[in-house]
Amino acid sequence: MIDLYYIEDDSGIAWIVKEYLEQKNFKVTICATLAQARQAFMKHVPTLVLLDWNMPDGHGEDLCRWIRRNWKELPVIFLTVRGDCADIVSGFGNGADDYIVKPFELEILYFRILALLRRTGNVAEQYLSCDGIRMDLNRHTVSCQSEEIPLSEAEYQLLLYLMRNKGKTVTREKILEQVWDVNGNYVNNNTLTVTMKRLRDKLCQPECLKTVRSVGYRMEDTL
Repeated sequence: MIDLYYIEDDSGIAWIVKEYLEQKNFKVTICATLAQARQAFMKHVPTLVLLDWNMPDGHGEDLCRWIRRNWKELPVIFLTVRGDCADIVSGFGNGADDYIVKPFELEILYFRILALLRRTGNVAEQYLSCDGIRMDLNRHTVSCQSEEIPLSEAEYQLLLYLMRNKGKTVTREKILEQVWDVNGNYVNNNTLTVTMKRLRDKLCQPECLKTVRSVGYRMEDTL
């Protein structure tokens, strides 16, 4: 299933596109403001973004630049009434992969999306997010509130395991098994405690990284 964010304040157009694409096995999340879109990105990175230009709280080009700073390869298509040459050039200059002018045919939109995804693949799979913490698996980097955070390999692997199990409580025993023992590095509980403390300190004590007393840990979105 293709997971798509549609940033559009016209509810009529948004729901027509949503209903059509969901018949094509898409999952479509509508964001009526740029702020709502940013909040959605903090929890989950979609496969592709459809973006209107004129929004109640700003311009789509600002969001496009923000996406490019944080998720460089994520496919973005402008879907807007602004069809002047200068607007189209600006859209591509701010990071769009394609530009479609309203009014448009739904079938053409669908095939433009498929064509773009044939070139890019599902790049969202390389990104994991929880609140303001983001992992880029291809680049092996971690950022918190847009600032890159250097982690040791053990800290990185611990965060990766928790991120991949976001929303689930994982036991200390399972973490030790998956993060250390699977590589033949047999360590005790104290190693996990120390590594977790260092990870939390580097991430500025994030609320989304929770301790489940006497059991283990859980990462979950709080925003």
